[in-house]
Amino acid sequence: MKEIFRLALRNLKEHKAKTIIIACFLIFGVAIVILGNSFLESVNRGLERDFRANYTGDIAISITPDKGDKIDIFGVQTTNFTGGIPQIPAIPDLEKVQKIVDETDGIKSQTKLISAMVMVAKGLEMDVSKLIDRDDLGFDDMPVSMLFAGEEESYWNTFQGIHFVEGRYPAPNTNEIMIDTRVKRAFESLYQEPLSIGDDILILGANTNGIVREGKLVGVFKPTNENSAMFQIIYCNPGLARSFADLTYASSFSQELPESVNLELSSMSEDDLFGSFDDDFDVFDGFDDIEEDDSFLATSTADYDSILGDTTLRDELNKTDDGAWHFILAKCSHPSQTEKIIKQIKARCEEENLNVQVIGWKDAAFSYSGTVEGIGIVFNILIIILAVVVFIIIMNTMTVSVIERTGEIGTMRAIGAEKKFVRRLFFTESVFLTLVSSVIGIILAFIIMAIFNRCNITITNSIAKMILGGGLLQFTPTVKIIVLTIIIALAGSIVSNLYPVSSALKITPLKALSKGSE
Repeated sequence: MKEIFRLALRNLKEHKAKTIIIACFLIFGVAIVILGNSFLESVNRGLERDFRANYTGDIAISITPDKGDKIDIFGVQTTNFTGGIPQIPAIPDLEKVQKIVDETDGIKSQTKLISAMVMVAKGLEMDVSKLIDRDDLGFDDMPVSMLFAGEEESYWNTFQGIHFVEGRYPAPNTNEIMIDTRVKRAFESLYQEPLSIGDDILILGANTNGIVREGKLVGVFKPTNENSAMFQIIYCNPGLARSFADLTYASSFSQELPESVNLELSSMSEDDLFGSFDDDFDVFDGFDDIEEDDSFLATSTADYDSILGDTTLRDELNKTDDGAWHFILAKCSHPSQTEKIIKQIKARCEEENLNVQVIGWKDAAFSYSGTVEGIGIVFNILIIILAVVVFIIIMNTMTVSVIERTGEIGTMRAIGAEKKFVRRLFFTESVFLTLVSSVIGIILAFIIMAIFNRCNITITNSIAKMILGGGLLQFTPTVKIIVLTIIIALAGSIVSNLYPVSSALKITPLKALSKGSE
């Protein structure tokens, strides 16, 4: 083995040009792979750390979404665009689900959450047309935000770390709100007026039909992580949030008509159901007698209350359901046990036929984690393409090198070297060159990462933050990334040597010697 290693080193020195070419490609490829995967690792770790600590917890429970839909704490991601914007339904059988969570070991803390998307304004009305006409407005300039409402004390005990700039938490059972500094900045930029503690502001539902409520600003806070990918937030009390989340009794329950009513309706004709203008509404017979200055409402004798009927049930169903929640969020005593606890809760819920999904932080923040995973897939595809190109170039270079060394191969075969010996020699050269080049590539990648990380480069655009999983751009290399990169480089190098070496060994020693002497 020592002789093979010595011969391999001598051969690499004698063919310096080709050795340097192959080494440069390997160094470049290894450095790119480590840099890319270290960046993705940093993004994933930062996103996980931020969301588990501050927004989703380790476990989230919600209603099971319809086929083709996905529910996370930001809403319903759907492929069905035939209707309006879908709302997150309330958790069904909440008491049963809550009991299962309470009885599960390993849960450190838990709370409930309602979420909706809203926009804030000031004054009695907002002229949207003026906003559309402004070319200087970007997405970050709009005071659109996520509205979160937790279960009062348990929410703040579960998600601690709010840093107030001024003000306080909203008082229970009020329309008080607290906003993060990004919402305040966007509001003041958009409306060109200050927003201060104690101001009354309008909250408009961004994905509901014309829901507008008035709230009083009582607190302004900084995001726990200022470089967070998380969208800007408004916190309020559950009662206010339910209005925007469509959590009414009508959305939570369905009521069938009594059989007597169904029978009565089925026996009625079209004229019975809708009447006729002449028979039932005397007011239409008198249209000809109405003077130009007369008011229809003033002269009408129609009883509108009787036309609408009893609206008591409708009014009750339109009230917000005080017991409705979108999510149960929980943190585990030992985060490493999260998957095990999720399986336990899932099994219990399936036993009791509860229509809920039990998911981890990644699915609970799918709007963000899904984007980052998509970028990871695209990057890995590009890496695969790069690797294929690099190894094709290496294979071509090795093929030329082996052809040029045909005489050398013939000489070794003529003095008794077996094919196995020649094959080992070439593979030893390849492995040694790959290892040395990989080490240099790793060192180069670490130098670049150290310089880049010291620069503390950050981005402020919210869309870019969402795509990149945060505003602080960093590299986080791991042992796993380095080991896998070296293994892939070695495997690729060996594969790229198979064809040229096999081709060379097919030549007989006599023919190889005759080619070498030409």
